[in-house]
Amino acid sequence: MRRLIASCMLGLLVALGGAAPSLGQTAGLAQQRPGRTDVYVLSFGLWGPQSVFESEARGAARILEAQFDAKGRSVVRSNTKRRAGATPQFLMAAAAAAGQVLDPAEDVVVLVLTSHGGPDGIGLVSGRDARLVTPGDVRQLLDRTRAQHRVLIVSACYSGIFARELADARTLVITAAAADRPSFGCRDGATWTYFGDAFFNRALRGERRLDVAFERARGLVTDRERREGFDPSNPQIAGGSQVLQRLGAR
Repeated sequence: MRRLIASCMLGLLVALGGAAPSLGQTAGLAQQRPGRTDVYVLSFGLWGPQSVFESEARGAARILEAQFDAKGRSVVRSNTKRRAGATPQFLMAAAAAAGQVLDPAEDVVVLVLTSHGGPDGIGLVSGRDARLVTPGDVRQLLDRTRAQHRVLIVSACYSGIFARELADARTLVITAAAADRPSFGCRDGATWTYFGDAFFNRALRGERRLDVAFERARGLVTDRERREGFDPSNPQIAGGSQVLQRLGAR
Protein backbone atom coordinates (compact mmCIF):
# COMPACT_ATOMS: atom_id res chain seq x y z
CA MET A 1 0.00 0.00 0.00
CA ARG A 2 2.70 2.47 0.94
CA ARG A 3 4.63 1.80 -2.25
CA LEU A 4 1.47 2.29 -4.31
CA ILE A 5 0.62 5.61 -2.64
CA ALA A 6 4.17 6.83 -3.01
CA SER A 7 4.29 5.96 -6.70
CA CYS A 8 1.23 8.12 -7.30
CA MET A 9 3.23 11.14 -6.15
CA LEU A 10 5.83 10.93 -8.88
CA GLY A 11 5.94 13.72 -11.44
CA LEU A 12 4.71 16.40 -9.01
CA LEU A 13 7.10 19.13 -7.87
CA VAL A 14 7.03 21.38 -4.81
CA ALA A 15 7.43 24.99 -5.91
CA LEU A 16 9.57 25.94 -2.93
CA GLY A 17 11.83 28.34 -4.72
CA GLY A 18 9.02 30.73 -5.57
CA ALA A 19 7.40 30.78 -2.14
CA ALA A 20 7.19 34.11 -0.35
CA PRO A 21 7.56 33.18 3.32
CA SER A 22 5.51 34.89 6.02
CA LEU A 23 7.64 35.21 9.13
CA GLY A 24 4.62 36.01 11.28
CA GLN A 25 3.67 32.34 11.43
CA THR A 26 7.01 31.36 12.97
CA ALA A 27 7.64 34.39 15.19
CA GLY A 28 9.00 33.75 18.66
CA LEU A 29 12.04 31.58 17.97
CA ALA A 30 14.64 32.25 20.65
CA GLN A 31 17.79 34.04 19.63
CA GLN A 32 21.00 32.07 19.58
CA ARG A 33 23.36 32.38 22.52
CA PRO A 34 26.80 33.72 21.56
CA GLY A 35 29.69 31.46 22.40
CA ARG A 36 27.72 28.20 22.40
CA THR A 37 26.28 25.88 19.78
CA ASP A 38 22.51 26.17 19.81
CA VAL A 39 20.33 23.61 18.03
CA TYR A 40 17.26 24.67 16.05
CA VAL A 41 14.68 21.98 15.26
CA LEU A 42 12.29 22.09 12.30
CA SER A 43 9.96 19.08 12.35
CA PHE A 44 7.24 18.52 9.74
CA GLY A 45 4.62 15.83 9.19
CA LEU A 46 3.90 16.14 5.49
CA TRP A 47 1.24 13.54 4.64
CA GLY A 48 -2.11 14.84 5.89
CA PRO A 49 -4.39 11.83 5.33
CA GLN A 50 -2.64 9.71 8.01
CA SER A 51 -2.24 10.90 11.59
CA VAL A 52 0.93 8.92 12.30
CA PHE A 53 3.03 11.56 10.56
CA GLU A 54 1.68 14.39 12.72
CA SER A 55 2.28 12.29 15.83
CA GLU A 56 5.82 11.41 14.75
CA ALA A 57 6.73 15.01 13.92
CA ARG A 58 5.56 16.16 17.35
CA GLY A 59 7.23 13.32 19.21
CA ALA A 60 10.52 13.74 17.37
CA ALA A 61 10.60 17.46 18.16
CA ARG A 62 9.95 16.88 21.87
CA ILE A 63 12.80 14.38 22.16
CA LEU A 64 15.23 16.51 20.14
CA GLU A 65 14.35 19.56 22.24
CA ALA A 66 15.07 17.66 25.42
CA GLN A 67 18.34 16.13 24.23
CA PHE A 68 19.77 19.30 22.69
CA ASP A 69 18.38 22.02 24.98
CA ALA A 70 16.33 23.37 22.07
CA LYS A 71 13.21 24.50 23.92
CA GLY A 72 12.06 27.73 22.32
CA ARG A 73 14.15 26.95 19.25
CA SER A 74 11.84 24.57 17.44
CA VAL A 75 9.07 24.77 14.86
CA VAL A 76 6.64 21.84 14.53
CA ARG A 77 3.87 21.74 11.96
CA SER A 78 1.93 18.99 10.20
CA ASN A 79 -0.71 18.48 7.57
CA THR A 80 -3.79 16.65 8.88
CA LYS A 81 -7.14 15.48 7.58
CA ARG A 82 -8.62 18.84 8.56
CA ARG A 83 -5.71 21.27 8.38
CA ALA A 84 -3.11 22.28 5.80
CA GLY A 85 -0.34 23.19 8.21
CA ALA A 86 2.96 22.10 6.62
CA THR A 87 2.51 23.78 3.25
CA PRO A 88 5.49 24.52 0.99
CA GLN A 89 5.13 28.20 1.89
CA PHE A 90 5.19 27.47 5.61
CA LEU A 91 8.23 25.23 5.32
CA MET A 92 10.14 28.04 3.66
CA ALA A 93 8.85 30.52 6.26
CA ALA A 94 10.11 28.31 9.08
CA ALA A 95 13.52 27.88 7.48
CA ALA A 96 13.81 31.63 6.90
CA ALA A 97 12.73 32.37 10.48
CA ALA A 98 15.43 30.10 11.86
CA GLY A 99 17.92 31.82 9.60
CA GLN A 100 17.05 35.16 11.16
CA VAL A 101 17.96 34.16 14.72
CA LEU A 102 20.76 31.58 14.48
CA ASP A 103 24.48 32.11 13.97
CA PRO A 104 25.29 30.39 10.66
CA ALA A 105 28.81 29.41 11.68
CA GLU A 106 28.07 28.46 15.28
CA ASP A 107 24.65 26.77 15.41
CA VAL A 108 23.10 23.57 14.04
CA VAL A 109 19.74 23.08 12.31
CA VAL A 110 17.95 19.72 12.58
CA LEU A 111 15.28 19.20 9.91
CA VAL A 112 12.88 16.26 10.41
CA LEU A 113 10.56 15.18 7.60
CA THR A 114 8.10 12.31 7.99
CA SER A 115 5.82 11.11 5.19
CA HIS A 116 5.29 8.50 2.50
CA GLY A 117 8.11 8.26 -0.02
CA GLY A 118 8.97 7.11 -3.49
CA PRO A 119 12.18 6.64 -5.50
CA ASP A 120 12.37 10.37 -6.36
CA GLY A 121 11.39 11.98 -3.06
CA ILE A 122 8.70 12.18 -0.39
CA GLY A 123 5.06 13.24 -0.58
CA LEU A 124 3.49 16.42 0.74
CA VAL A 125 -0.32 16.33 0.96
CA SER A 126 -2.05 19.39 2.43
CA GLY A 127 -5.78 19.40 1.76
CA ARG A 128 -6.25 18.76 -1.95
CA ASP A 129 -2.71 19.80 -2.79
CA ALA A 130 -0.36 16.84 -3.44
CA ARG A 131 3.29 17.40 -4.33
CA LEU A 132 6.64 15.67 -4.38
CA VAL A 133 9.48 16.98 -2.21
CA THR A 134 12.77 16.15 -3.91
CA PRO A 135 16.33 16.29 -2.57
CA GLY A 136 16.74 19.55 -4.50
CA ASP A 137 13.75 21.04 -2.65
CA VAL A 138 15.16 19.97 0.71
CA ARG A 139 18.52 21.47 -0.19
CA GLN A 140 16.72 24.79 -0.73
CA LEU A 141 15.09 24.47 2.68
CA LEU A 142 18.39 23.78 4.41
CA ASP A 143 20.11 26.61 2.57
CA ARG A 144 17.34 29.02 3.55
CA THR A 145 18.22 28.48 7.23
CA ARG A 146 21.74 29.82 6.49
CA ALA A 147 23.17 27.21 8.90
CA GLN A 148 26.53 25.82 7.84
CA HIS A 149 26.03 22.68 9.96
CA ARG A 150 22.83 20.75 9.31
CA VAL A 151 21.14 17.47 10.23
CA LEU A 152 18.44 15.99 8.00
CA ILE A 153 16.30 13.10 9.29
CA VAL A 154 13.82 11.61 6.81
CA SER A 155 11.34 8.96 7.93
CA ALA A 156 9.84 7.59 4.71
CA CYS A 157 10.09 4.79 2.16
CA TYR A 158 13.04 5.02 -0.24
CA SER A 159 14.41 7.96 1.75
CA GLY A 160 18.01 6.88 1.20
CA ILE A 161 17.92 9.07 -1.90
CA PHE A 162 18.35 12.04 0.43
CA ALA A 163 21.51 10.56 1.95
CA ARG A 164 22.92 9.93 -1.51
CA GLU A 165 22.17 13.45 -2.76
CA LEU A 166 22.67 15.71 0.27
CA ALA A 167 25.20 14.23 2.69
CA ASP A 168 28.58 15.92 3.11
CA ALA A 169 30.93 16.77 5.95
CA ARG A 170 28.63 19.57 7.19
CA THR A 171 25.34 17.80 6.45
CA LEU A 172 24.46 14.66 8.41
CA VAL A 173 21.66 12.69 6.76
CA ILE A 174 19.74 9.93 8.54
CA THR A 175 16.99 8.04 6.70
CA ALA A 176 14.49 5.33 7.55
CA ALA A 177 15.32 3.27 4.47
CA ALA A 178 17.76 2.77 1.64
CA ALA A 179 17.07 4.42 -1.70
CA ASP A 180 15.62 1.17 -3.06
CA ARG A 181 13.72 -0.05 0.02
CA PRO A 182 10.34 0.68 1.63
CA SER A 183 9.99 1.30 5.35
CA PHE A 184 7.09 0.28 7.56
CA GLY A 185 4.64 1.29 10.26
CA CYS A 186 2.69 4.13 8.61
CA ARG A 187 -0.67 3.02 10.03
CA ASP A 188 -3.28 5.73 10.61
CA GLY A 189 -3.69 6.18 14.34
CA ALA A 190 -0.22 4.88 15.21
CA THR A 191 2.07 7.02 17.36
CA TRP A 192 5.27 6.21 15.45
CA THR A 193 6.45 4.52 12.30
CA TYR A 194 8.80 1.59 12.89
CA PHE A 195 11.86 3.76 12.30
CA GLY A 196 10.53 6.69 14.32
CA ASP A 197 9.87 4.43 17.28
CA ALA A 198 13.31 2.84 17.08
CA PHE A 199 15.30 6.03 16.52
CA PHE A 200 13.48 8.83 18.35
CA ASN A 201 11.36 7.02 20.92
CA ARG A 202 13.82 4.36 22.02
CA ALA A 203 17.43 5.03 20.97
CA LEU A 204 17.63 8.83 21.14
CA ARG A 205 15.94 9.15 24.53
CA GLY A 206 18.99 7.67 26.19
CA GLU A 207 21.77 8.68 23.79
CA ARG A 208 22.62 12.20 22.62
CA ARG A 209 25.11 11.16 19.95
CA LEU A 210 23.07 10.89 16.78
CA ASP A 211 25.38 8.36 15.15
CA VAL A 212 25.35 6.07 18.20
CA ALA A 213 21.56 6.35 18.51
CA PHE A 214 21.24 5.53 14.82
CA GLU A 215 23.25 2.33 15.11
CA ARG A 216 21.06 1.14 17.97
CA ALA A 217 17.91 2.10 16.07
CA ARG A 218 19.04 0.30 12.93
CA GLY A 219 19.38 -2.91 14.90
CA LEU A 220 16.02 -2.44 16.60
CA VAL A 221 14.07 -1.75 13.43
CA THR A 222 15.79 -4.53 11.47
CA ASP A 223 14.98 -7.06 14.20
CA ARG A 224 11.35 -5.94 14.22
CA GLU A 225 11.01 -6.12 10.45
CA ARG A 226 12.43 -9.63 10.35
CA ARG A 227 10.15 -10.80 13.16
CA GLU A 228 7.15 -9.52 11.23
CA GLY A 229 8.23 -11.01 7.91
CA PHE A 230 9.35 -7.85 6.09
CA ASP A 231 12.50 -7.42 4.05
CA PRO A 232 14.74 -5.04 6.03
CA SER A 233 14.38 -1.37 5.14
CA ASN A 234 18.13 -0.81 5.63
CA PRO A 235 18.19 2.64 7.30
CA GLN A 236 21.01 4.93 6.20
CA ILE A 237 23.41 7.41 7.80
CA ALA A 238 25.85 9.49 5.76
CA GLY A 239 28.08 12.54 6.04
CA GLY A 240 28.11 14.89 8.99
CA SER A 241 31.61 14.43 10.41
CA GLN A 242 31.88 18.15 11.22
CA VAL A 243 28.31 18.28 12.53
CA LEU A 244 28.88 15.40 14.93
CA GLN A 245 32.07 17.03 16.15
CA ARG A 246 30.25 20.32 16.79
CA LEU A 247 27.38 18.63 18.60
CA GLY A 248 29.78 16.55 20.66
CA ALA A 249 31.62 19.67 21.77
CA ARG A 250 28.45 21.04 23.32
